[in-house]
Amino acid sequence: MKIVRMNKLDTNAGGKTSAFFDIQTNDGIVIKGFKLVNGSNGMFMSSPDEKGKDGKYYERVILPSDIKSDLQKIAIEEFQR
Repeated sequence: MKIVRMNKLDTNAGGKTSAFFDIQTNDGIVIKGFKLVNGSNGMFMSSPDEKGKDGKYYERVILPSDIKSDLQKIAIEEFQR
């Protein structure tokens, strides 16, 4: 997997979202809408989500925990460049 686009946001505006990014799998599939969020325990990755009819947000992309942790590490390294 690799990151094909990363848009850093101005964190001085008061929001917790630091960046949006898209990934490309080894098979060439591009998945858009991932976020890097600056939380109380440090930076973490958030998968694309959408609001349901009940007002709650649900992830649209479910990744296995090992792939998610690898992708989060790659995204944070890319963000810090």
